[in-house]
Amino acid sequence: PQLPHGHMPLPSFWKVMEDALQQSGAQLRAFCQAFETVTPSPGAQPLTPAEERKVLSLVSKHGPDKLYQVTSNISGSKDLDLTLLRGQIVALLQSADTKGNTSRWLVDAGGPRGFVPAAKLRPY
Repeated sequence: PQLPHGHMPLPSFWKVMEDALQQSGAQLRAFCQAFETVTPSPGAQPLTPAEERKVLSLVSKHGPDKLYQVTSNISGSKDLDLTLLRGQIVALLQSADTKGNTSRWLVDAGGPRGFVPAAKLRPY
């Protein structure tokens, strides 16, 4: 198959290719910068569309200042404990359990509500 620039003298062809590559490089850098400004801090998991919808509903119910991200997998062992995956977003309902223990927080995980270790949550 014939290349679209196949009829050009070689130096002109290389110039066209170089310009195209520079332009692509510039677009890629711009994209990377834009991406870094919208994504949360490193270590945060990208959200699936379903997670994003859940986050939006949590924000509308509880407000953005109540959102926390799970920093490592949690497997609930007691009654009312939630089992959550690292990266999930939850809304804080109460920063203590029913006995007043502040190391276990009551959260809304976008449906299920229950207790999680406060140490495994960080502000979103």
